Amino acid sequence: MIHLNQAVIVEGKYDKIRLSTFVDAPIITTDGFGIFKNKERMKLIRKLASERGIVIVTDSDSAGFMIRNRICGSVPKEQVKNVYIPDVIGKERRKLHPSKEGKLGVEGMTTELLTKAFERAGIFSEKSEKKSDEITKSDLYEFGLTGTDNSAERRQQLQKSLDLPERMTTNTLLSVLNLLFTRDEFVKRATEIFSNGN
Repeated sequence: MIHLNQAVIVEGKYDKIRLSTFVDAPIITTDGFGIFKNKERMKLIRKLASERGIVIVTDSDSAGFMIRNRICGSVPKEQVKNVYIPDVIGKERRKLHPSKEGKLGVEGMTTELLTKAFERAGIFSEKSEKKSDEITKSDLYEFGLTGTDNSAERRQQLQKSLDLPERMTTNTLLSVLNLLFTRDEFVKRATEIFSNGN
């Protein structure tokens, strides 16, 4: 396994499934060209880039480069590492036909090729900082972020204070908080936020 503290950005769910077999890191999808319209997803990527850094792994076709360039143009370059997969002619097993350019995407790469691509980008295996204690729904409840009449308003207040997208479900919020904070860091930040307001 390649252990990373950065978040990894890929195009689609099959790329995410492929990388999750050997990369130990949070993996976020752009939903292909959806990243051009989804302001909240881009805002989340910017947030992850500033908090922990991001690694971009897109296909080697023109669409993959357009998506990569869109993200690179929206995030400071020192917060980004680019992993480039090689041009390999072929077709993914699940597809009836090869892609327009006839190249394999991230999902079609062997583990060996992907590992070499990460190594070429200067990303070496490192121990990820495992959080001793994850943020749970009980923690959200303790701060009135679930289970009360004004939970939705309090979640909005938290998300605004942390510069997170507004339209997150409770489960998505919990997942993102665990990407950004240890439990102790979250408790400290939430205490500061809500002691200034409610």
